[in-house]
Amino acid sequence: MKKIVIFLALFQAFIGLAQNEGKISGKIIDSKTRETLPFVNVLVYGTTIGAVSDENGNFILNNIPLGYNKIQASFIGYETLISDEYLVTKDNSPYITIELVESSTQLNEVQIKAALFKESVVSPLSLQSLGIAEIEKNPGGDRDVLKVIQSFPGVASNPGFRNDIIIRGGATSENKFYLDGIEVPVINHFQTQGATGGPVGIMNADLIRKVDFYSSAFPANRGNALSSVIEFTQKRGNPNSLNTRATLGTSDAGITLDGPLGKNTTFIFSARQSYLQFLFKLIKLPFLPTYNDFQLNVKSQLSKNSELSIVALGAIDNFEINKEVNDGETDVETIKRNKVILNSVPVNNQWNYTVGASYKYFAPNATHLFVLSRNEWENRAVKYFLNEETPDNLLLNFTSREIENKLRYENNFESNNNMDFNLGFNLETATYTNNNFQKKANSDGVFINDFNAVIDFVKYGVFGQVSKKYLNEKLGVSFGFRMDGIDYNSTMSNPLNQFSPRISLSYQLAENWMLSSSVGRYYQLPSYTVLGYQNNLGEFENKNGLKYIQSDHYVGGLTFKPDTSAKVTFEGFYKGYEDYPFSLRNQISLANLGADFGVVGNEAVSSTSEGRAYGFELLAQKKSYSGLYGIASYTFVRSEFKDVQGNYVPSTWDNKHLLTITAGKKLNRNWEVGTKFRLVGGRPYTPYDLEASSLKENYDVRNGGILDYTKLNEKRLDTYTQLDVRVDKTWFLKKAAINLYVDVQNIYASSSKQQPFLLPLENESGRITDPNDSSRYLLEEIESTTGRALPRLGVIVDF
Repeated sequence: MKKIVIFLALFQAFIGLAQNEGKISGKIIDSKTRETLPFVNVLVYGTTIGAVSDENGNFILNNIPLGYNKIQASFIGYETLISDEYLVTKDNSPYITIELVESSTQLNEVQIKAALFKESVVSPLSLQSLGIAEIEKNPGGDRDVLKVIQSFPGVASNPGFRNDIIIRGGATSENKFYLDGIEVPVINHFQTQGATGGPVGIMNADLIRKVDFYSSAFPANRGNALSSVIEFTQKRGNPNSLNTRATLGTSDAGITLDGPLGKNTTFIFSARQSYLQFLFKLIKLPFLPTYNDFQLNVKSQLSKNSELSIVALGAIDNFEINKEVNDGETDVETIKRNKVILNSVPVNNQWNYTVGASYKYFAPNATHLFVLSRNEWENRAVKYFLNEETPDNLLLNFTSREIENKLRYENNFESNNNMDFNLGFNLETATYTNNNFQKKANSDGVFINDFNAVIDFVKYGVFGQVSKKYLNEKLGVSFGFRMDGIDYNSTMSNPLNQFSPRISLSYQLAENWMLSSSVGRYYQLPSYTVLGYQNNLGEFENKNGLKYIQSDHYVGGLTFKPDTSAKVTFEGFYKGYEDYPFSLRNQISLANLGADFGVVGNEAVSSTSEGRAYGFELLAQKKSYSGLYGIASYTFVRSEFKDVQGNYVPSTWDNKHLLTITAGKKLNRNWEVGTKFRLVGGRPYTPYDLEASSLKENYDVRNGGILDYTKLNEKRLDTYTQLDVRVDKTWFLKKAAINLYVDVQNIYASSSKQQPFLLPLENESGRITDPNDSSRYLLEEIESTTGRALPRLGVIVDF
């Protein structure tokens, strides 16, 4: 670390510093009428640098500090607004459009007080927001948005290479993601099918303006989620000039271009390519992943009252196993661990894309939104016994594809008595194909799934939300509902069976105190792997009796905001689950699955599982002000699902205690330092069935231990802690800005013990047979740990 800091100091002395001032320009408009607003007071937030918009609503702010800045706009009769963050360099002058909302109360003077935290009558609690500077500079985040979200209360994560999002004790399949209002089903490279986890996020932070994270109180226009809704808002390209950003990190390299496509049209495009396979080969890991991703954002102002946005996102993922990983290796335990992974992990290749367009028309008293999108995902996995590629050794040959076409319409309007309405509908068609050959083994023995399935769906829904403030703006009330259906069976095709009401209340106890609560019933469709499962007779076995998963949320909270840049919150929550898919073969709830690579739900199930998650959260957050920022959160959470006897047992996501402390400071001469500490309670796991595991016919299929689900989650891993540190230095040159950073994950190399591996004893002839039973191997347990210090060095160049 010392050598790196010395290098940065020498580099600074070599290139010198440019003048630290920049420019932001833009216009101010009325959010409803779209008319420009003259004579609006505009300030660089946190400074005295200001200007007034001209008669056409245009403004220019000069002599702005270089780096990330927010803009504050205030005007009589309108709510004061603080914008998102914009990067200002010598050669990059952002142009922004600020939309002011007319105040519902009569004002006699300009109200200059505005909060940095997003407030919503619809979701008055369980809502957090991230700006781009918080994403880019998050310690240990490596500019991956999903890793940054792990700083929020209620969010657990698994140590190691996984990028799972576990919200308030819910499975990783219970989250939904939207990019500029368009649903993105695949959010991670090498994503687990039937869930959402994976090792690396697809979303490029270079295109993201902000992230809104809902852990409950979901708006009615966002359906099919049980634990969280995560909204990504993209940047708008610069309308005046072409800008380029080049990034080079430890795991990938990328380039981002943004600029004008015409008088009223802008674009942003990015492409990234990883070289993780070289890094993993260098540090001698048994798997070698490679990924590429692409992202496009086009925004066009068709007229004063209409806008068109086009979004495209795609990825190509290739995964190989490193058969030479043990060449030259001398540590016996490492050799054995590598063998287990080599023999059990399949070769996996995926590709996916999402494309969509949203058209927004601003009528005199309403806003109409039309969203049309298409997404496709193909997942291939192949595995041979001992990686010897012969027909007799085939264990797995899985190819599936999910295709969706979606239409959504929303109408937002305000009535004469200041009630806000959001009404709409959605319509989808989907096709799922699954060509599957798989040998499996469990405590009952070996069985084979062999089928080729094709199934089409039509999905539909309607929703509405009405919100209003009463008692001189102190009391906020919002009521919403959804009804969804799918033509899968008679129960699920009737939208009334999936009637999903929700209500939120908030009350301003005092100037800085807010009391809030929400109650809602939410539904989620089981994964396509469940809907499209076919038995060897060619029957869609899950059609009879399958239901939407139901979750009822009860949340209450208290918020204290000592000033505009800080808040302290306390929330208690309870989630009750019904009709979760329950594995008929393994006799466990699918709510326990999704913490590993592969496929979840490709089996016969019944909609009979019940569960619950409950706890409380504490959060203290300080937004960046005077160079200091931080967030500290503690969550106590219990997550339990019923076993086959009907008793509540801890689920896989029952971490109990979650503590995260993130803090940073902007220093002089454009240095910045940040740290993040995480404590994650050990999650439960199920011990092995040693009798079933040692059988040769079982082990030769599984190539690992078989879990004893009669002892579901009886054991628990140890509590895990990790400290991440990041140091940034930025140079603002005349034609470029250069950001060098060092991001060290797990700086003190905290080690986390995982469930041990089961491996047969071997000699020169191969696996050793039990001398007392020729049908069995002699097995030994091999310790499995994860956790090492991962230093990452990166450079970002804007020009």
